[in-house]
Amino acid sequence: MKSVPGRVLVGIVVTAALAATAACGAKDSDSDTGGSAAGSKKPAAQATPAAKEGLKPLTEAQLTKAAITKEDLKGYRVGNTPDDEIPEVSVPAKPATCQALADMFLLGTEPDATARVSRSVTSLKATDGTVLRVGLLAQKEADAKKVVADLRTQSENCNSYEHTDYHYTEVKPVKAPALGDEAVAYSMTSDIEGTKIPVTYTVVRSGSTLAVFYAMSVLSEKAPDVPADVMEAQVTKVEKTV
Repeated sequence: MKSVPGRVLVGIVVTAALAATAACGAKDSDSDTGGSAAGSKKPAAQATPAAKEGLKPLTEAQLTKAAITKEDLKGYRVGNTPDDEIPEVSVPAKPATCQALADMFLLGTEPDATARVSRSVTSLKATDGTVLRVGLLAQKEADAKKVVADLRTQSENCNSYEHTDYHYTEVKPVKAPALGDEAVAYSMTSDIEGTKIPVTYTVVRSGSTLAVFYAMSVLSEKAPDVPADVMEAQVTKVEKTV
């Protein structure tokens, strides 16, 4: 039986193939769908019992309302992510100092989010096999700051790790967008069942909400960029909801 990352990979490969086919057929029509360096050097946030919690988490209903739809993105198809691709159980990473990166692969965090929603985003124009996912995570503000700080530290210091018997290498910070209250971005190469897939993550914090963007490519050896228009549309919608 395939593990969750393995099942996610199969879904990504199929989606990428469909995306490339759809893009080829959509070149003549668009009518189908109506910064800063990686993690700016801000002091690391520490969420301790004595720290002020700040803004409260959004509810699941608020997150759902804040999630982008095809009406928000011209030229993209937007769909729901299957529940089994965002499990609630955290699996230990080796080494443990890379745990935040491993958890984020499946939209996990420590502390846990109080609510999560996820969307798949497919370009109707691009034919490079890039698959996009967008996730929204509701946190207490102090916890959201800690998650960003942990990802920033680990992306700078964790070169590779193992998670659920799969290997992730070439971890490195990349340029993050000037969006939200703060943002962190990094890339890596996933080696899942012999298939190497470059992936880029960008996490933007707006108050107590984390917007997570990741782009995977099954047709290129280079880590893909997360489209700026997708990030801007999602962050803007979150900030209107808060």
